[in-house]
Amino acid sequence: MTDHLPEFALEAEGLEKIYPASKNSPAKHALRGVDLAIPRGSIFGLLGPNGAGKSTFINIFAGLVTKTAGRGAIWGRDIDRHPRAARAAIGVVPQELAMDVFFTPFETLELMAGFYGVPKSERRTMEILGIMGLADKRDAYVRQLSGGMKRRLLVAKALVHNPPVLVLDEPTAGVDIELRRQLWEYVMRLNEAGVTIVLTTHYLEEAQQLCDQIAIVNHGQVVACESKDSLLKRLNHKTLVIEPGAPLDAVPPDYEDVEAVIRKDGALAITYRAGETSVARLIETFHASGARIADLRTEEPDLEDVFLALTYEADSAA
Repeated sequence: MTDHLPEFALEAEGLEKIYPASKNSPAKHALRGVDLAIPRGSIFGLLGPNGAGKSTFINIFAGLVTKTAGRGAIWGRDIDRHPRAARAAIGVVPQELAMDVFFTPFETLELMAGFYGVPKSERRTMEILGIMGLADKRDAYVRQLSGGMKRRLLVAKALVHNPPVLVLDEPTAGVDIELRRQLWEYVMRLNEAGVTIVLTTHYLEEAQQLCDQIAIVNHGQVVACESKDSLLKRLNHKTLVIEPGAPLDAVPPDYEDVEAVIRKDGALAITYRAGETSVARLIETFHASGARIADLRTEEPDLEDVFLALTYEADSAA
């Protein structure tokens, strides 16, 4: 039965944050009326350039930053009216590797479980350490762990109270490829078990691969929030890549109405608007130049293209 579960895991209405001025810097308007509703059970990507307001947004829900105005709710629990219940529904994995280096992983998780009031009989310390590949390090000091192991321990700390919402703030920054793969496999299993995942990352290929829905934030405002598929369709262009039978000295003529360049590998890349230009016409133009085609393919816009386009529009309007 899921009738009693909230429709949204995280909700923000008109969320504002203004950091006051100090001796060395003026006041900063970090969030400007942010409205977001993150569906329960989704893997939600929160993307934006450095300084866009992502960490401020997350830290408000984590209880680390006090909002200036607006409303927030976690798992249907208002963060102002029911702060303890709201915080109990969220686990946050921060960017920084911040933990007491003189504790062991076992002690770290037991301490964190105690902070959340988890009874000893209900704690899953060894289970979580095993899942994160840290069971054999249970009694080692944290200062003896590698950077990757410390990153896994951060995830483990966020899971001790079995939260229905897990926030991952740049979880794979500085992590090797194998650990990144293991982490995402575990995150996918958590999501399949019903945990809502909120992800911030600068690795846009990760967001494109993992996320159901994506919001892009810039200058403290949401400039886009929609399904990944819908977002990728925003850019109405494709690229036809032609590998010529012989090296080209220059772009063939009659491509003035499209963007055509010769790439470093010698391929001709022709970017055109779908629906306005036919691929057949582009190929015929190439043949008419007397050149021969060895191979060809088309490339669709990816999330990085959309991200750059939307943040550039926001910067231009600012």
